[in-house]
Amino acid sequence: MSKKKLEKWKFNVIACTNFEKIDEEVDIVKPHVILMDISIPIFDGFYWCKKIRKKNCIPIIIVSSRDSNMDIIMAISNGADDYVVKPFDTNVLIAKINAVIRRTYQYKCQENMIIKHNNLVLRLDDATLLTGDKIIELTKNEFEILKILITNSGSIVKRNEIMKRLWNDDIYVNENTLTVNINRLRKKLLDEGIEDCIETKKGIGYIIK
Repeated sequence: MSKKKLEKWKFNVIACTNFEKIDEEVDIVKPHVILMDISIPIFDGFYWCKKIRKKNCIPIIIVSSRDSNMDIIMAISNGADDYVVKPFDTNVLIAKINAVIRRTYQYKCQENMIIKHNNLVLRLDDATLLTGDKIIELTKNEFEILKILITNSGSIVKRNEIMKRLWNDDIYVNENTLTVNINRLRKKLLDEGIEDCIETKKGIGYIIK
């Protein structure tokens, strides 16, 4: 497929011109998807696919007239995400490009909106907590406290660190305010059968179990 045809589909296309340093060009351009033939100058597509894959996870689609099972196996084994045989229907290639973008970037973003700890799932997009099939509504402070503890799972988080995260400066906040918020969060968890999830380390802070 030509550069112009892809651009008609609103893709920003950059064609490689230095076939001796394809990996370096990839590092500079940082494309979202790589379309690569097997039969290219200097080294073949298998070589570059393997070399690129060693350094990053950019999705690679091999587009080639070579249609043997061994070529397809070699491409996938060297890190290609998909394989399209020439000649092909343009709509098929576009669908494959969009699919690999969706798998690589959209789903990844969705995963980054969730924090998990044991049977607790903290949704960052709507500040809610899931346990099993139940949704627990949290206040802003309760949400932030749980987020801090889960992201530091296995470590004690000091009280003053939590207070600074919640109120920016702990000098102007009564320490009892944090205690009240912790106790409210504990009660909400206890109401759902989650006991002793947040442990107090006297004189230091809290840790989630």
